[in-house]
Amino acid sequence: MEKNLGLCISMGSLFFLIGILPLALAGHDYGQALSKSILFFEAQRSGYLPRNQRVQWRGHSGLNDGKISGVDLVGGYYDAGDNVKFGLPMAFTITMMSWSIIEYGRQMASSGELGNAIAAVKWGTDYLIKAHPQPYVLYGEVGDGYTDHYCWQRPEDMTTSRAAYRIDPSHPGSDIVGETAAAMAAASIVFRRCNPSYSVELLKHAYQLFDFANKYRGKYDSSITVAQKYYRSVSGYADELLWAAAWLYKATNNYYYFNYLAYNGNILGRSGWAMTEFGWDVKYAGVQTLVAKFLMQGKAGHNTPIFKKYQEKAEFFMCSCLGKGTRNVQKTPGGLIFRQRWNNMQFVTSASFLLTVYSDYLSSAGKFLKCATGNVAPSELLSFAKSQVDYILGDNPRATSYMVGYGNNYPRQVHHRAASIVSIKQNPSFVSCRGGYATWFSRKASDPNLLTGALCVKPVELPSLKPIATQPEPAPKPVTNPAQASSANPIAIAQKVTTSWISKGKTYYRYSTKVTNKSSKTLKNIKLSVSKLYGPLWGLTKSGDFYFFPAWTNSLAGGKSIEFVYIQSSSPAEVSISSYTLV
Repeated sequence: MEKNLGLCISMGSLFFLIGILPLALAGHDYGQALSKSILFFEAQRSGYLPRNQRVQWRGHSGLNDGKISGVDLVGGYYDAGDNVKFGLPMAFTITMMSWSIIEYGRQMASSGELGNAIAAVKWGTDYLIKAHPQPYVLYGEVGDGYTDHYCWQRPEDMTTSRAAYRIDPSHPGSDIVGETAAAMAAASIVFRRCNPSYSVELLKHAYQLFDFANKYRGKYDSSITVAQKYYRSVSGYADELLWAAAWLYKATNNYYYFNYLAYNGNILGRSGWAMTEFGWDVKYAGVQTLVAKFLMQGKAGHNTPIFKKYQEKAEFFMCSCLGKGTRNVQKTPGGLIFRQRWNNMQFVTSASFLLTVYSDYLSSAGKFLKCATGNVAPSELLSFAKSQVDYILGDNPRATSYMVGYGNNYPRQVHHRAASIVSIKQNPSFVSCRGGYATWFSRKASDPNLLTGALCVKPVELPSLKPIATQPEPAPKPVTNPAQASSANPIAIAQKVTTSWISKGKTYYRYSTKVTNKSSKTLKNIKLSVSKLYGPLWGLTKSGDFYFFPAWTNSLAGGKSIEFVYIQSSSPAEVSISSYTLV
């Protein structure tokens, strides 16, 4: 195994998107996935951990952050698998967490996770308050990627630089300051009822930060240059200023921010700002979605023509994701949104969240999505968002859950310093900077600590799907008589087509095959025979003429199932059990 599965903290959108799906459509255990995703954020905590910390293998860390700069910057979240605190993606995550609670807090409560969700937001906003000690000062990063990447240490042992980098009038950063203002404003809505004084404090910071971002303009990575290699601000800062204004208007109904959106939207509307992505760097689609809701609520007034431009661009994004627009997003053969080779999941989850909320906005207004191909029902947006989440949770060509701890087949060795090194509570021996690489990074075994709820992202390729051998292409026939278990053979095999697509004039089918142990005993050493296979297969290991379960699961307990998938442009392969051991 290789530690090539990176993690990104800017997955706040999936954090709650999976929590509302059980109430909408059947499928995976989204409630369980929600609970696990919140645990991931507890594993990312920096600072003094609370008594009710559930991720017990973590300890206190970063307790001197900000000290050399004369400011208290203890707390917040580490980024991905690193020990750096990057302010821009962290603030975006807080904004998205808050938006999710605002939209779906009641569903979160019914799942028993609302309290944990709010606690996750507050852990972030408590830190952002510390990072904004003066009206025109914001600390945007603690630590740096260069020294951090040189070392492989758990957070509790860090010997890397903990320098703090600040934004001020002489070193502006409208993008990071604007995003932090958006986070504060969005979070103020979350705490309005349960903690009103804290909500007021957050709004005070949001006001000051927006004024700071708007008055002293510039890109933050021109001031904090050590961030350029890791979180470069490609989109500039106009989108963050609009994003912050939209959230401040939503939080306060203050017409200053309403007029700001109208005036600047008129300027940007003429030059175009149709987007096919949404994430920590590019916020336009998020702004457009929020403004479209203001319009549908009848709040636009004399600015209706301008706000309709926002809505047109929002719907351009939605249609592009669905594949029904004039410039559609690219998708992998398995149907996942594809934006870039590295860290692609951030675009998938953020887009899925926007599709979900826009579906709700349309339903509430009794409207349809208007695409180049015609009108689209709101339910279709939700169905597509669900397909993206289901892909992440295991409905993909590899039959792998990309959420650690969810399902039976998920990553056991991920690119994460804390998870890959034995817990300091189990072995307090100091792990040195380079010693961590020698002992733990190169270790060929599962991580000693399970990073529950983390979303893993690996380099994505768009593979060629040419069949391995020439084969006629009849339409696949449904498998109506799957192999049934019996007293002589306790294993049942069921196959089905889960999706299909056309590539270069050829139709390809994704087949899902589920092997189930119907007995009460455990099966080991299962050997499968797969014939008439003409394409790639994932989820099994081939040895000679036979296929076996992956090394991490050489047994199948009673009542349990394992799934593998394959792709080909013909009828389903023939799968049978050659041998097994019943124990």
